[in-house]
Amino acid sequence: MIRKKKICVIGTGGHAVSCIDLIESTKKFKIIGVISKKNEKRINNKFLKNYNIIGSDDDYKKILKLCNNLVLGISFYKNLYLREKLINKFKKIGFNFPTVCSPRSYVSKNVKIGEGTQIFHGVTINKNSRVGNNCIINSHSLIEHDVTLGNNTQISTGVIINGGCNINKNSFIGSGSVLKENLSIKEKTFIKMGSIIKK
Repeated sequence: MIRKKKICVIGTGGHAVSCIDLIESTKKFKIIGVISKKNEKRINNKFLKNYNIIGSDDDYKKILKLCNNLVLGISFYKNLYLREKLINKFKKIGFNFPTVCSPRSYVSKNVKIGEGTQIFHGVTINKNSRVGNNCIINSHSLIEHDVTLGNNTQISTGVIINGGCNINKNSFIGSGSVLKENLSIKEKTFIKMGSIIKK
């Protein structure tokens, strides 16, 4: 029997709930609790599948004694730098951000994936692609061959990125968007839902 690693989820909103489901699907981790924002009110514990709130983001010393693995369950999709800043804060303290990949996704054997990346259900990542650190690739997205995703990139639900594209760091690609092959998307780009990007 494989021993499960202890892990905590930061956040109490919709993305945190999705992360809980993703973590549970892997059967590799044991969620020991959820970390909320300081002074956060009206947390629906049933919404969080009855996992306990074990502290706020100011309780890092107490949390580190319980567990050193974290998953960031906040997307910050409108300002991805905030996500990067929070991850760096916790890493300096001594926490790890393991990659979590759904068993219901397909990742080609020679794809390289950085630490802290979340790959949700139904995702396909094809040959020779590179995925940076702390990326989110949401459900049913297709990352074709030879694509590069920079650090802290978010690919929303049902996105199609065709072969050879280069998406630079801190960029967001909205749900249902399609990117033509061999495009280069500059750093901190925000592409709205349903976009067709040809150049």
